[in-house]
This record gives sequence, structure tokens and C-alpha cells, in this order.
Amino acid sequence: MTHNLTPPTKEEYAPFYSDYIQRAISRNDVIAALAQQVDEIRAALGNLSDQQARFKFGPLEWSIKEVLGHLIDGERVFSYRLLRISRNDQTPLPGFEQEDYVREAGFDNSALDDLISEFEFLRRANILAIKNMSDESVSRLGTASGVTVSARALIYMLVGHVEHHMASLHENYLAKLK
Repeated sequence: MTHNLTPPTKEEYAPFYSDYIQRAISRNDVIAALAQQVDEIRAALGNLSDQQARFKFGPLEWSIKEVLGHLIDGERVFSYRLLRISRNDQTPLPGFEQEDYVREAGFDNSALDDLISEFEFLRRANILAIKNMSDESVSRLGTASGVTVSARALIYMLVGHVEHHMASLHENYLAKLK
């Protein structure tokens, strides 16, 4: 069972993910942060109207709903990689084009509460899976997007990815709605 998860080393993830890893490390307890982020998303976004949730701070930016949808997509992709790598599957895993995913999903047509709930259900399932992973499975390495990544790094990425986008939501979106 994974209880005392230590941060990944730089050899366990691509440099692109350094910001996510550092943001997750700043949470101190990455396992606790997984659950806390569900409440933080609900607190930050749960009372927005549909019109507010479609807000974009620039013409080429995603809306709040699209950012949340991107978090859902990221949760799915990172957790799929985590599953495969933690199970010692050495098959190289492809990358994904986030702009295409957001464009094709039509998140602005979804109810905000449904998007929040979808993220919550995915995250809670991931928490259960992570809590039941052995230390050995968490330390396993695989390949995703052409680079080496550990299962442990992917857990940190789950947290750091949300941290990154929540910071953007607070700074670039929510502050401008008030």
C-alpha cells in the first residue's frame, strides 16, 4: 500500500512536467492533495452560472468549462498511463493533443455541475487505485509520449496538473468575473 510517497527524481519524468511535479511537491502530502483538490474545484467553480462558466479571458483561450473538461481529459490520460505502468506494462504509450481533445469534446454544452461531478468520480476512483498500489508498482518505469516516466511521477502529475490549471483559473478567470 502506498502511504509515504516520496517525490520522483528528474529521471522519472520529462522536463516538460517539472512545473507539475514542483506544484505537487508544494502540497507536502500528495496523497491527501488528491482528495482535497476535488473540494477545491467544487468550492472555486460550483457556484458559477452557466454564462460565467463559459467565460474566456481572451479569444484564443479556453472557457472555464473547457479548462475543467481538459482537467477531466488529463485525469483520464494520466491515470491510464499510471495503470499501465504500475502493472508493469512496457508498451510505449502515445501522447495526445490537448487542443484537439478540448475542441472535439464540446465542454461548453455540458452542465458545469456534471463536469465537476465527472472530475470528482474519476479522481475518487484514482484515489482508491493509488491507495492500493504497492511501493514496487509505484516505482515502476514505462514510456509515455516517447519519454521515460514512473508511476510515482504520474501520481504527482495528477496533482500538479490540477494545481497548474487552478492557479490559472483563479488568476485569469475567477478574478475577472468579480
